Amino acid sequence: DKIKIYGSRVRVDSLNKVAEIEEAEKARMRQKCEKIIAHGCNVFINRQLIYNLPESIFTERGVMAIEHADFDGIERLAAVTGGEVVSTFDRPDLVTMGECDIIEEVMIGEDKVIRLGGCKSGEACSIVLRGASSHVLDEAERSLHDALCILTATVKEPRIICGGGCTEVLMAQAIDRQVESTPGKKALAMASFARALRQLPAIVADNGGYDSAELVTQLRAAHASGKDNYGLDMYNGTIGDMTELGVAESFKSKLCVLMSASEAAEMILRVDDIIRCAPRAREGY
Repeated sequence: DKIKIYGSRVRVDSLNKVAEIEEAEKARMRQKCEKIIAHGCNVFINRQLIYNLPESIFTERGVMAIEHADFDGIERLAAVTGGEVVSTFDRPDLVTMGECDIIEEVMIGEDKVIRLGGCKSGEACSIVLRGASSHVLDEAERSLHDALCILTATVKEPRIICGGGCTEVLMAQAIDRQVESTPGKKALAMASFARALRQLPAIVADNGGYDSAELVTQLRAAHASGKDNYGLDMYNGTIGDMTELGVAESFKSKLCVLMSASEAAEMILRVDDIIRCAPRAREGY
């Protein structure tokens, strides 16, 4: 299609031959533009620069030309519009065209970007973060990254559980029932584990500015009466049905948190002693 030969030179003995070379290049460019227009598209997006001649040809034929689209952006555009990326234009019948409802230029901060709306497939999108400082933007990006990771894990493992401390209280109650029939020091460790689980909803209530002791005791009483879906309603400072409120967590995320905390506790318990080195004496004292 196009071959770049670096370090090559063309020598001619008259300006007429230079004009012939330029005219041959323009004819080649017109031929290529006609092949692109033959696809029936009204927007052409190119990864590289579009020169004045092909741009004028596209304008005359009613085709919008967009240049300097980055390589990753082209792949995302193909995914979101339902089209495909092509490098040769000899077989229009084998090319799948992408579709969208609107293409517009918008200002984001001091930069101009092109927005494609109403795309056919919707398999990709752009998220714009705004903030008063770089610190706020970094925090927003980290929070968004965590949320997207949880969504990805949920797609891979679609099982969900009730949030708002509901699951922790259920696990603590199940452990308490087993403690009553477990002899020896193992029962003490189990009771401590259940008490640690009940600390999670207490921390959530404290972070919300509510009375954690009051809410956790109400939550335990609700679960004891058979209301297994109840958790903390942080909007109203009460307890409520997590299924009706739509408060849910990823099963895989909760499992990873529980396993990581348990492994950290076991590692600390296996430490027999701590060896401390004497501080180095300062010179002159």
